[in-house]
Amino acid sequence: MEAALRALSRARGGAFRTSEALARGVHPRDLYRLRDDGALERVSRGVYRLAGRPALAYPDLVTVALRVPRAVVCLVSALHLHGLTGEIPRKVSIALPAGTKAPALAWPPLRVYRFSGELFELEVERRVLDGVPVRVYGAARSVIDAFRFRRRLGLEIALEALRAGLARRAFTPAELLALARRCRAAGVIRPYLESLA
Repeated sequence: MEAALRALSRARGGAFRTSEALARGVHPRDLYRLRDDGALERVSRGVYRLAGRPALAYPDLVTVALRVPRAVVCLVSALHLHGLTGEIPRKVSIALPAGTKAPALAWPPLRVYRFSGELFELEVERRVLDGVPVRVYGAARSVIDAFRFRRRLGLEIALEALRAGLARRAFTPAELLALARRCRAAGVIRPYLESLA
């Protein structure tokens, strides 16, 4: 049983879901006994890791990816992950398809945005953080979304991300405008982009 959990932990980069342990033949009683004995640490409800392993670099994003696999990290959380803002996210910003029920997580706190149709899947990247695949919007898409939600986030965050993205060459102005057209936000971004050029 412990060997199965160690193998699962290695395969998943350190953290795993209860359902994954059960699928490998670990009985819930044994899982909870290991937790109570200190061999397992509870990261979040239904997410565990072996005790004594190095701390996760991205525990909140890993937990969300494991608990809400359809979610896409977006806005301030994505900008922070891409290194385009100095803003520290207080909540994990995630996108879900329109009409999807918001997940009930005790931790980490979430800010849920809903996108419909093509906009939800547009520019989704898959990153491996702490051994766990995490879906996140690309740098250009994250900047565009910051402008689209500028009233909620603040224009300063969007401008900081735009400047940082251009300085780091995460995207070109032409690439950003082309993607902004697909997101129906070119009219919002163009004046700011022209003022920086």
